[in-house]
Amino acid sequence: MVHPIAETPAGTEEIASIVRRALAEDLGCGDVTTDSIVPAEASARGQFIAKAVGVIAGWDAVAATFSALDRRAAVRPVVRDGGEASAGTVIGTVEGPARALLSGERVALNFLQRLSGIATMTRAFVRAAEGTRAVILDTRKTAPGLRPLDRLAVRLGGGTNHRFGLHDMALVKENHITAVGGITAAVRRLRRNARAGIPIEVEVRTLAELREALDLAPDRILLDNMNTDDMREAVRIAAGRVPLEASGGVRLETAAEIARTGVDYISVGALTHSVRALDISLELDTS
Repeated sequence: MVHPIAETPAGTEEIASIVRRALAEDLGCGDVTTDSIVPAEASARGQFIAKAVGVIAGWDAVAATFSALDRRAAVRPVVRDGGEASAGTVIGTVEGPARALLSGERVALNFLQRLSGIATMTRAFVRAAEGTRAVILDTRKTAPGLRPLDRLAVRLGGGTNHRFGLHDMALVKENHITAVGGITAAVRRLRRNARAGIPIEVEVRTLAELREALDLAPDRILLDNMNTDDMREAVRIAAGRVPLEASGGVRLETAAEIARTGVDYISVGALTHSVRALDISLELDTS
């Protein structure tokens, strides 16, 4: 039985911290254009418009961005996180001091476009695996510093989070196995030295390695870059004793075939390392 891997939510303070870093990077000592030409008392209202079909994600980060610049700014989603938007539709609004809206526009859109892109791609993979037992997982291939938000977007797209980092699950990979002289040696050392209760996953490349790993009864076995024929055979050999995860170069075009092999999980690095941002614009009216 697989030990549950706790999903680490992107909490309010965590989002605020990420937003502060993004604003500091973009604003520096101030928005020279906006501060020079827009009166301090001016107000504005804007509409977020989806320019393509996709799953929306990231409103908490958008709201935190504008609020950090001026607490009077108010963001109101029309299509909420996890909802699907059609091209050309208004997905949300923002209103408040014009300077805050203009200075925060790019950072807010960066979050909304990236996270919506992740959620959209995840939803496509989840749909490709429909009708099978396979669960779509993310990986640690996230943008540095954005992992909590990237993982949130995966969940909003219908996927499931893998381990958060190196601390909450042991994953014995090829280089670990090489370093200590084999799968058995690596797992035995883990059980001797790691903290009690830590889930253990073992990466295997061949069916012979699979059999060795099965004898050690880890919590999960990762099938690394196996072809689908070998995956099907791995499922037959494992016979439900240990959950199996397919990984390595998974593409949307191959996801359905992989899912039909009977594996329990499919991990997809592309969800977060090859993000295609969803095209979203913010159109402002000032008064």
